[in-house]
Amino acid sequence: MFSERRLTDECSAVRDAYAPDALVLNCDRDFETLDPAVAEELLLVTDSVDPISYDGDWLPPSAPELLGRYVGGDLTIGMPGDGGVAWTRQTSPPCVFVKPRLETSPDPFVAFLVAEALVEVSLDEPEHFLGFFGERYRDLVGATDARLDPTDQYQLAAALYDAYLGLRTRREFADWADDYPDLHAAWADTGERLTPRLDDLPTEMAQGRTAFAAAAELACSGVKHGLDLPAPFAALDTDAYLQYGADYAVQWAETTFEKME
Repeated sequence: MFSERRLTDECSAVRDAYAPDALVLNCDRDFETLDPAVAEELLLVTDSVDPISYDGDWLPPSAPELLGRYVGGDLTIGMPGDGGVAWTRQTSPPCVFVKPRLETSPDPFVAFLVAEALVEVSLDEPEHFLGFFGERYRDLVGATDARLDPTDQYQLAAALYDAYLGLRTRREFADWADDYPDLHAAWADTGERLTPRLDDLPTEMAQGRTAFAAAAELACSGVKHGLDLPAPFAALDTDAYLQYGADYAVQWAETTFEKME
């Protein structure tokens, strides 16, 4: 299921600089969440596995079933929304997973995603939004219940956490031009490709062509590239979000959805 991935010279240098112990693994098949039996195969390539468990009281009754399984004691690697690259610190050493869905993607883009995951592994942050929001996830759901269903609430929470991580990681990416020029170029190119979509987002939302949670996912992905975000998402691109974390995100949601009523 897992085999060590050969890295580009720049990705290898990023690993040495940010997460020197991390394993970067190719996966034989795509996944959103690895079931426990498959996840245990990680013991063949790692030294140990220490599953995360969370307080089930953090989840409202309406939470998707997958979140309910995630808070349990079973080893759970990956969740919907992780994309083509996922990472975990539930293993020793930490692991970055590259999924087969990226086989047709441009090599520079894939290299950047791997480098991004290595930077995220180095941060003292949870690998999933539930660890970020904690008991405040109930408050986020409560603030959005009138307009979003549980699946959309999950998508919004994932987007908000992506924005929070992006505020931290973009400071690193912006300084990579000299040391990792190819990765810096891929980061900048991805941002340039996002810009027209963000420019069109207010119109798409107003016309009902893009739902709120999907718009949040797109806008929040622009944070790590330092792009101009449309309202109401521009309020997430602030040092206050870094300082107050989940509390700020919940307050943003409460204010945003009150104005929508």
